[in-house]
Amino acid sequence: MKSVIPPLWKHQKKTIAFASKTERMLDLSDPGTAKTRGQLEIFSKRRKAGSGCMLVLAPKNLLRSAWADDCEKYTPHLTTSIAYAENREKAFAADVDIYITNIDAVTWLAKQKPAFFKRFDMAVVDESTAYKHHTSGRSRALNKVKKHFRYRSALSGTPNSNTICDVWNQVMFLDDGRRLGTQFFAFRGTVCTPKQVGPTAQMVKWEDKEGAEEAVFDLLRDITIRHKFEDCIDIPETNKYTFSYHLPEKQLKAYREMEATQMMRLVSEANRPAAVKARMLGLPVVYDMITAINAAAVTTKLLQIASGAVYESPDKYHVVDTGRYAMIIDLVAERKHPLVFFLWKHQRDELIKEATSRKLKFCVLDGDASDKAREEMIKGYQAGFYDVMFAHPKSAAHGLTLTRGTSTIWASPTYDAEWFSQGNKRQARAGQTERTEIIVVLAPGTIELGVYEKLLTKGARMGSLLSLFAET
Repeated sequence: MKSVIPPLWKHQKKTIAFASKTERMLDLSDPGTAKTRGQLEIFSKRRKAGSGCMLVLAPKNLLRSAWADDCEKYTPHLTTSIAYAENREKAFAADVDIYITNIDAVTWLAKQKPAFFKRFDMAVVDESTAYKHHTSGRSRALNKVKKHFRYRSALSGTPNSNTICDVWNQVMFLDDGRRLGTQFFAFRGTVCTPKQVGPTAQMVKWEDKEGAEEAVFDLLRDITIRHKFEDCIDIPETNKYTFSYHLPEKQLKAYREMEATQMMRLVSEANRPAAVKARMLGLPVVYDMITAINAAAVTTKLLQIASGAVYESPDKYHVVDTGRYAMIIDLVAERKHPLVFFLWKHQRDELIKEATSRKLKFCVLDGDASDKAREEMIKGYQAGFYDVMFAHPKSAAHGLTLTRGTSTIWASPTYDAEWFSQGNKRQARAGQTERTEIIVVLAPGTIELGVYEKLLTKGARMGSLLSLFAET
């Protein structure tokens, strides 16, 4: 059965119309406004008119989940090839319409001969702030290859989170210095003022001059388009959608093994050194055995593996992969004060580790929080003190007002319809002045999709979970 392609939103039509008037575009629309689809539709029109292929440079976590998946959903007549480090040569040798690769791949592209680029006409840089430092290797490489692309687009919802200087190299990619000049230090001297922050002359911090941001973006007006999330009137009051996380090979292998044999073997962290030594000596390796004896238990194990870990006992789990949590924190970093629901202890622990490594301010609201701590967290969150709140739905799905944020992210789909329904109302409630979004992270090809589908039906109950394993 052929899938129905959803109609374009009004603001997406405006983006496409805008592109017909310029070969270079800076799309500064908010997260959740579907910038990806806009670029796909723009390229589709150009491709039909006879233009060459498109190159997409994006964060690794978005290659499949955003670009390839959206292409399949919205522009299925276009073909794609995803190039990772391990398959780059083969991926670019494929005959397709769109080549999707990670932001650091541009250093490899810069080493290619001019003939390599003859097939291309359009380049899109997603999350263009990855190239904001003009002296970085990746930025130098991007500025080397940009001449091969007639059409260029840069996408970012937060183009100048630190200083207006952040936009200079992003715009340099687009217009070769036509609007903001070809010399970074000259640009900085115009829009910023040096402030001494230490005893030596080199200890200087550059601060934006008053009105600098307005002046710069006025210069960029002819190539810039922006849609604020709350102004997209054709977006529902609460925009609910899924975000795909494709399991890496190791995690998928563990999932398929459990699915097929109802058991899996993982070397525990404690036994890992002994296991390595045993292999070197040709001796048997002692594994911790994780078994499931019935459909319900297997279903739970499959959900755990898909989420990144599996439990040997209530207090002991084995981490299979942490990529899902890096992707979730990527989503967090693009939004203001999101609420992230986790379902298991390992999810909480891994989210905390990833947020800590990125120096985010966070709080954790679960059964371990005292009543006093709970009150302080909510007050702090509503005051804007925390970048993100991690919460278990049992502790935070009911009765809380968390209107400081507008994004609710589910690290995994829950089978509890009440948790899901109530949890999604923590931000979209009285006192909320902006439109909200709900994001559910799902792993395609796993039992998570069945859980989510049943969750969306009126009769979603724990009992329905028991049949999922057989259906899978």
